[in-house]
Formats: sequence, structure tokens, C-alpha cells
Amino acid sequence: MTPAARLQAVIDILSTAATQPLERQLKAWFRGHRFAGSGDRRAITERVYAIFRHRAHFMHRMGSGNARALAIASLLAENEDPENYFSGGYGPAPLSDAERVAIAAAPGSLSSWVEGEYPEWLEPELRRSFGERLPEEMRGFQQRAPVDLRVNTLKADRANVLATLKHDGFAATALDLPDAIRCEPATPLSAHPLYESGAFEIQDWAAQKSVALAEAKPGMRVLDLAAGAGGKSLGLAAAMQNQGSLLAFDDKPERLKPLPERAMRAGVGIITVAEKRGGPLWGDGRFDLVFLDAPCSGTGTWRRHPELKWHLTQARLEGLEAVQDRLLADAARHTRPGGRLVYATCSILMCENQDRVAAFLGAHPDFSRAGADFHASPATTASDGFFMATLERA
Repeated sequence: MTPAARLQAVIDILSTAATQPLERQLKAWFRGHRFAGSGDRRAITERVYAIFRHRAHFMHRMGSGNARALAIASLLAENEDPENYFSGGYGPAPLSDAERVAIAAAPGSLSSWVEGEYPEWLEPELRRSFGERLPEEMRGFQQRAPVDLRVNTLKADRANVLATLKHDGFAATALDLPDAIRCEPATPLSAHPLYESGAFEIQDWAAQKSVALAEAKPGMRVLDLAAGAGGKSLGLAAAMQNQGSLLAFDDKPERLKPLPERAMRAGVGIITVAEKRGGPLWGDGRFDLVFLDAPCSGTGTWRRHPELKWHLTQARLEGLEAVQDRLLADAARHTRPGGRLVYATCSILMCENQDRVAAFLGAHPDFSRAGADFHASPATTASDGFFMATLERA
């Protein structure tokens, strides 16, 4: 593909209504356009992600958020002349007079939300969450995220995994968690023999930290109430040394489909997948530990999924809060007296975190906090944004 044809592909992708995560959207586009080679796919992907990371700046530069305007702004940011790309044929149609005027115009001063690359409507909530640190925190989210690994202690130890990765040419370093390793952004590890053998899982440091803080022990009866694909289930099982029982459930059972294969690869034998609530698998509903990694806005993953910030709406956020309240109440029913309930989100917003915990405690006087809340963000912990509160039932 020519550079102009690649840019037209970017415009086509940006013009498509997003009904799935950006990564899946790109894969679907490439499946339908198999003539795009590996270099084409890489160039298109990088530009699309760059546009979502800098969308506010690009909108401000061109005075528009349409796909063509964003593509033009991305070229201007690279000191490229858009006239060389917008020439028709397999590339974009020639520039309009209005686009030429916008290109020639001197952009005005930047507002805080443009500087911070977040939706203007979300600013009050972000300021409530971060206060004066908001600019610093938002700069952290504009960087590419590293690739963090959790060494599976049921099959391997960190020293050997680290030595093998370095021998194979990967820039890998040990982190402060005993089983955590960090690699450079976009490091391709899902096809590495160690991954295929179950020696490690790809998981951000903050998610690993939340599992460590949950303090799952061998012999416990644990419920992972919103397990998704099971990343934290596997971490909890490793912390339990594969002893005890762990029930994994999700309101959307299709999310759980990868878990049995992942558990087999990891050498985990204590996880049972439940496709519905109730019945013998749930027993009397009195678990020693209930881990609720609740569905949320994903604001903590903006480095990895920059499109999420622009797809989020107030209505969507309010809907998520209702789901979080419902799941917390459900988690309470399954926690035994003296047991612990862990509430976690990959969100940086107080409305999904501290507010939900406060509302829960107000409605459930038999629960109380067990220790301080855990907060993470790129600026403070060099990780994804994350929140976790541990509650104990009397």
C-alpha cells in the first residue's frame, strides 16, 4: 500500500461506528483487507492509536473531530504536508478549501481538557479524583503502556523466566512484586514458548498487586464473581498454591470461555467455572473470600485503550454505577461471617470507586473496611489506573 492508501485506511477505520474495542476493530478491518501487508498493518495501527491518544489536540488543531480532520492533524504533528497524501486515487480525496483554511490557521490557546487529552464533560469528576495533580496524572495516561508479566509459581520461578527472556533478546526487568516482570511496550510475548507452557501470564502490575493484597491462602473457598477471562482467577489460584477451591463466575458466560484452557496451561486444578448462579457449586454461598473485579469505565486502561475515553458517556457511566452496586450487594450475600470481600475496578473515578464503597457500607452495616484502599495510576505507580478496597464481614 502507498502512504496515501494507508492514510485512507485510517480514515475508513475512524469513520466506522465503534461497537467493539479498537484492537478488535482493527483486526476485523485487516481480515476484510488481506492485501494489507505486515508493514501496512503496523503503520495503520500506529497512526490510529496515535490519533486516539492525541484526539483532543488534533480536534483543536483542525477545529473538527471528523475522520479526515483527525488524519490531517496527525500528519501536521509529524511535520508532513497533507497535500502529498490527499490526492485522490487509492488515497483520500483532495483537500477541500475549508480544510486548507484550517491547516493554515493558527490554533488558539489550549484548554485544560485538550492539554490533558480527556473529554471535557468528564473534567469535574477527574478533578474530584485527582485535584491539583490532574495535569500530571493525565500526562501519564498519554504514554504507551509496558508489558507486565506474572510468573506462574506453580510452574516456574522468576529468576529463570527473567534469564530466559533476556537470553532471547527481550528487555525485561524485575518489579517490586515477587512474581512480576516488566518488558518494553508492544513486546510480542504471547507466542513465546514460556507463555505457551504456562510459565507466565500477561498481566499489569496493578492487577497483580490487587491479587496479592487479597491475601488468598491455601485451603480457602474463594469466589471470583466477575471473572471475565480469568486472569485474576489464575493469580488467586497460584497464591492458594493450587489448594482449596475457586469458583469463577461472570454475568456474561461467554467471557469465561478461555479460562478452562488457560487453567490447564497454567497447571491449575482448583478452578470451577459456573455458568449460572446457585446450585451445588455455590454451596451455602459462604465463601472465605469474594473477589469482585467489577465492570467499569476502564478509565485506568487509557494508555492501552485510548479509544475508551472518547466512547464513554455520562449515561454509560451511570449505568455502570448501578451494575457495581448490584454486584457488591450480590458479593455480600456470598461472603461468610468473618470473611472478606474485595472490590476492585480498573477505574480512576471516585464515582465508581470510593462512592460505591461508601454506598455499600451505608447499606450493609455488618461490613467494615479491612485496611487502607489501594490506588494506582501511571503517574504514581507506573502502572494502569486501579482501585481496590477490602471489606470484612462481622
